[in-house]
Amino acid sequence: MSIEKIRLINFRNYNNLDIGLNDRINVFIGRNAQGKTNLLESIYMCATGRSFRTNRDIETIKLDKEEAYIAAKFYINGIQRSVEIYMGRGKRKRIRVNGVELKNIRELDTGLNVIVFSPDDIGLVKDGPSKRRNFLDMSISQIKPVYRYNLHRYNKVLSQRNNLLKSNRNRTNIPKLLDIFDLQLAETGTEIIIYRIKFLKKLSEISRRIHKDLTSGMEELALEYASNIDNTGEGRADIREKFLMQLKSIREKDLAFGNTSVGPHRDDIIIGIDDVDARTYASQGQQRTIVLSIKLSEVEIIRLDRGNYPVLLLDDVFSELDGERRRYLATSLRDIQTIITSTDTIDLEELNGIDRSVFYIDDGKLLQ
Repeated sequence: MSIEKIRLINFRNYNNLDIGLNDRINVFIGRNAQGKTNLLESIYMCATGRSFRTNRDIETIKLDKEEAYIAAKFYINGIQRSVEIYMGRGKRKRIRVNGVELKNIRELDTGLNVIVFSPDDIGLVKDGPSKRRNFLDMSISQIKPVYRYNLHRYNKVLSQRNNLLKSNRNRTNIPKLLDIFDLQLAETGTEIIIYRIKFLKKLSEISRRIHKDLTSGMEELALEYASNIDNTGEGRADIREKFLMQLKSIREKDLAFGNTSVGPHRDDIIIGIDDVDARTYASQGQQRTIVLSIKLSEVEIIRLDRGNYPVLLLDDVFSELDGERRRYLATSLRDIQTIITSTDTIDLEELNGIDRSVFYIDDGKLLQ
């Protein structure tokens, strides 16, 4: 799996960029705020249909322009494919895959998988549960497109249930309507929980091994899914039944506060180092090592599931790691197409001897 070409028009600070990529290592050097991360963002959007930096597509359109365009040509198992994204102010985002326009983003499955790793990802450890839930949702959606569909359905029903909870609570038909929403919420929510449990089980197994390598066997990493559905097992019927029971048991509380207080939208990941909570006790260096372990585990999960390594996007992370971690990461990149951003080539000495192309970016322009 590798990207051959990227085309950008009026995307962020780029007027017009057309660039061919090396199928191994691509290094983009430039000062801060010159457009390096914007380039990674465009690649991520080609794979997932959305940005990893904002939920508002309008923010990705160049300030003085009305429309933006992103396109990528890539190879999977020797077969060339393409994706194009059109965005306009006040217009619906349009996506074309291999020349065919999709009806909506939920149909997006180009086969192109990407993993992005940036300094902000340290928030996976230290930030609140929503950061970790979003990580799960984006990671699973890439390998299981049906998960994205279930997540959309769940969020739609959740919004409808919350709107009903906030409405006139004296309406006599509210209990019957809540019964309907509860059934729908439990049905789709159960599917989400099952996918998350299975994914996190694989992620925990692989990341534990990688983390041991990174720490020379001195630390043990453990990831555990924390559901707010009591005693959640992996059985579909069991989870669904307990979900329904809890929705009914907290109905009065939900009516009082006007929102749904149980479900996968409230779940979390417990990250432990040697049986202690990493969020509370891990140092900043340990947090970086945890995130590196998790990101490299994602790469391996996609390889196992799809039969190909994903494209790896590293946004100024080499400077954040110590020498041992940089060397481990560099060794891991030899069979993976990787796009790396950095402010200085000094941070990338560990890549010496690996096939690579180096580009220089200044104010949204590619310098030769």
